[in-house]
Amino acid sequence: MIKAGQFISACWRLMRADRPIGSLLLGWPTLVALLIAGDGNPPLRTVVLFMLGVFVMRSAGCVINDYADRNIDGHVNRTKLRPLATGELKPWHALALFGLLILIAFVIVLQFNQATILMSFAAAGVATLYPFCKRFTQLPQVVLGIAFSFGVLMPFTALDQGLPLIAWILFVANIAWTVAYDTEYAMADRADDLKIGVKSTAILFGGHDKFAIAVLQLITLALLGWLGYLLLFGWVYWAGLAVIVLLFIWQHYLIWYREPGRCFQAFLHNNNVGWVLALAVAAHYWF
Repeated sequence: MIKAGQFISACWRLMRADRPIGSLLLGWPTLVALLIAGDGNPPLRTVVLFMLGVFVMRSAGCVINDYADRNIDGHVNRTKLRPLATGELKPWHALALFGLLILIAFVIVLQFNQATILMSFAAAGVATLYPFCKRFTQLPQVVLGIAFSFGVLMPFTALDQGLPLIAWILFVANIAWTVAYDTEYAMADRADDLKIGVKSTAILFGGHDKFAIAVLQLITLALLGWLGYLLLFGWVYWAGLAVIVLLFIWQHYLIWYREPGRCFQAFLHNNNVGWVLALAVAAHYWF
C-alpha cells in the first residue's frame, strides 16, 4: 500500500507541479493581458487569483492528459516514468484529483463577474477535450492554443473591459505562439508518436515543420506589433519585440537538425519569450 508521503509526491508529479514550464507559458500571456486590461495597474487581488487559477488549471490539464494517455505513456521514453504509466497511481486517483482541481478553479473564478465565470466553463471544456484530440485530429496543438488563450480573454472581462479588439488580437497571437512552441514539443516525441499512432502538428507538417513554426512565429510577431501600434506603446515595447525575434531565431538554431533533445530545449526556451513580452509591457506602463 502506498504511503501518504509517496502518494502526495505522486500526485504532485501527476500535476506536473515539479515542472512549472506549462504554468509559466500559460502565466506570462495572462499577466500581459492583466497589465493591458488594468492599464498597467491591475488590482493585486485579481492578479493573485488569476495566477492561482493558472497553476490550478494547468495542473488539472496535466492530470486529465495523463489519464487520457495512461495506456500510451509507458511506450514513450520521455513519459514512461509518469505515475499512471508506472502504476504508482490508479486511474481513479487521477479522476478524483482532476475533480478536486476543477472544484478549486471554480471557487477561484466565483470571485469574478458572470461573464468571466461563463468563459471559465468554456475554457475548462476545451482544456478537458485537448488530451483526447490526439486520437482524431492532426491539430491537437490548435486545441491546446485555444485552451491556453482563454487566459488572455478572461482578464478583460474580469476587469469589466468587455472583449475589445486588443483582447482578440492577443488571443489569436497567443494561439499562434502556442501552436509554434507545442509543435517544437511534438517534434521531440515524433518518432514515438508515429509508432503508437498519436497525432500532432509535427507529424502533419512533416518536413515543413520548421517552416510552419517560422510562419506561426511571424504571425505572433505581426499581431503583437499591431497590438503595440493600437495601444501606442513606446520604444521599450518595440525593443522587447526585437529581443523576441532573436529568441525565435535561436529556437530555429536548436531545432535545425530535429534532434529530439534540442527540440525539447527549444520548447523550454519559450519561457524566455514569455517573460520578455511581459517585462516589455510592464516597462511601458511603469517607466
